[in-house]
Amino acid sequence: MAVFRSLLFLLILLVVTPPYTLGVILCRPLPQHMRRQTVVPWVNFTIWLIKHVLGIPYRLLGAENIPARPAVVLCKHQSAWETFMLQEVFKDTVFVWRKEIKYLPFFGWALAAIPMIETDRSATKSSLKRLVAQGRDRLANGYTVIIFPEGTRSLPGSKNRYKGGGALLAVETGAPVVPVALNSGEFWGRNALFKRGGTATVSVGPTIDPAGLTANEVLARAEAWIEAEMRRISPHLYGASP
Repeated sequence: MAVFRSLLFLLILLVVTPPYTLGVILCRPLPQHMRRQTVVPWVNFTIWLIKHVLGIPYRLLGAENIPARPAVVLCKHQSAWETFMLQEVFKDTVFVWRKEIKYLPFFGWALAAIPMIETDRSATKSSLKRLVAQGRDRLANGYTVIIFPEGTRSLPGSKNRYKGGGALLAVETGAPVVPVALNSGEFWGRNALFKRGGTATVSVGPTIDPAGLTANEVLARAEAWIEAEMRRISPHLYGASP
């Protein structure tokens, strides 16, 4: 059944996505907010497919911690699942994504047409400066900025080195930081064609006020909460707590 669900999900997206993304690309001359809204129907449709075709809904913990104002979300990253579902958890979002993605046929072309934040794998002063400049603009326009501080997907039960670009953006703009832990990788594996049904967990932590803190301090607080929460929601992957 999981194989059938996964193949059906892929087939539907292969049919729907190319013509839809071409429409998004044609909307490039529109203002920023209108361009962002053009992808919402496709995202909502994909979320429905994930829940009802793949059978991977989620339970949300800590919804009371979601701020009413634009924020910087620092989130665990295990699969493509969260790039869709976090757009339902948080209102008016943009992601920080690697600039190489824009070269992917259809999906990447559409992303390049909407106001996401481009970055690269380097942590040079110029790349961080661009991230802060674009992030400041998006926050000022009412968007919540979602960043995966590990930079790439981590396997369930593991972690990568946390990078400080998102924390720096929060310190420079004064935007609250929202740490998020999740276990999507247990159902939607990294680069996996076949997904396993089940209810994922998305846990939103208490906001971190960056006032008076350095970027390193903000990042350390977010990382500590996320990794501790990962042990709570996926104890079977971490063994005994240290």
